[in-house]
Amino acid sequence: MESAILGQIIAIVCCVVLSAFFSASETAFTTLNRVRMKTEMQNGNRRAKLVLSLADDYDKLLSTILIGNNIVNIVSTGLATIVFTHYLQKAGVTVSTVVMTILVLVIGEISPKSIAKENSEAFAIFAAPILKFFIIILTPLNFIFSLWKKLLSKVFKQRTSSKFTQEELKIIVDEAQNDGGIDEPNGELIISAIEFNDMDANDILTPRVDIVAVEQGAPMEEISQEFLTHSFSRLPVYKDTIDNIIGMVHEKDFYRAVHQGKQSVDGIIKKVMYITGSMKISDLLRLLQQTSTHVAVVVDEFGGTEGIVTMEDILEQLVGDIWDENDTVIQYFQKVDDKKYLIAGRSNLEEMFEEFGLNKEHIEYDSVTVSGWVMEQLGKIPAPGDKFDFEGAVFTVTQTDKRHVLQVEMKLPEIKEISSENVAKEKMKSAQEHG
Repeated sequence: MESAILGQIIAIVCCVVLSAFFSASETAFTTLNRVRMKTEMQNGNRRAKLVLSLADDYDKLLSTILIGNNIVNIVSTGLATIVFTHYLQKAGVTVSTVVMTILVLVIGEISPKSIAKENSEAFAIFAAPILKFFIIILTPLNFIFSLWKKLLSKVFKQRTSSKFTQEELKIIVDEAQNDGGIDEPNGELIISAIEFNDMDANDILTPRVDIVAVEQGAPMEEISQEFLTHSFSRLPVYKDTIDNIIGMVHEKDFYRAVHQGKQSVDGIIKKVMYITGSMKISDLLRLLQQTSTHVAVVVDEFGGTEGIVTMEDILEQLVGDIWDENDTVIQYFQKVDDKKYLIAGRSNLEEMFEEFGLNKEHIEYDSVTVSGWVMEQLGKIPAPGDKFDFEGAVFTVTQTDKRHVLQVEMKLPEIKEISSENVAKEKMKSAQEHG
């Protein structure tokens, strides 16, 4: 009899160990980093390949784990009842219930899951062959439960999409940055790539008023002066009016023509592409690549020139501002002190809102730049000294050029520190007013 009891105790221990194994396996495969596992597989780790294979058929894996876990828990509880009843008679059932509940919770559930969560990839690689064995053994039961799952899926149809949204992808990147898996520059690059498809040509164009262009038939000396003054590698060429841009002239082609003694740029004007402002910049980038073009002219609904977009403008949306040795670096947000900033009129409006935590109500504005937004707020052509308030911040126009704003000064609102004494006074005042 004692040998039978000893065998039952050994069986109980084995069942608790298997319960811990199944619980840990469930957590390990739930928190598994598939990217790391794919890297291990590419490095020749065969078990990593098996882990991915099991993870791909997660329903069967989970069904096997749950079936195995429930079987060993039920068996261990039944055997424990027999053992404790043998020694404690009627009190054995109660004692067995208390002891097995503690054992299953602490040793069979909580502890293994905590350990597996911290070492999910390593435990998954260890457990994969054993789980494969149990999947084969429990195939008949898995088949029955797969039929049951199909029935449930027909009764309770899935209404939400399993695809990741852009906002969810951004959250994943933010979490990876917070965990240290991705550094900040790479995180910003990934976020820019995610947002890339949402941007239109209108969002990044150089507006008509800022376009530096030359007229067809202009003297070579005048065109040379424009190249020297602005250090551009290309200049748009228009006929009669800037609404009729007929092409682009490249700096190296121009100076080659000068060297050859030509008196006109007519023979070196390159064709340009005409697009609408609603065109996605991802589509525009592919189009520019296919046509070996670097500049596109954005036309408005009347066929006039709204602005131009360059290949560099598009790439800057991914990697940030690109400056070469001839560019004048523009400080869009120049800090004066802790509460005061000078903001360039050409700054992107959404970037300013994001940088300083403004526009909390997420109001949509027609303008893309700070200059246009300031004109919207003032309702007129701004002049130096004009000011307005926006969400507690004071904006003052400091520099203008003809019809648009070059620079504004922004003074952020003061944050009042409320002491506990002031809070008590405010509560007392409020009580007296309502008394």
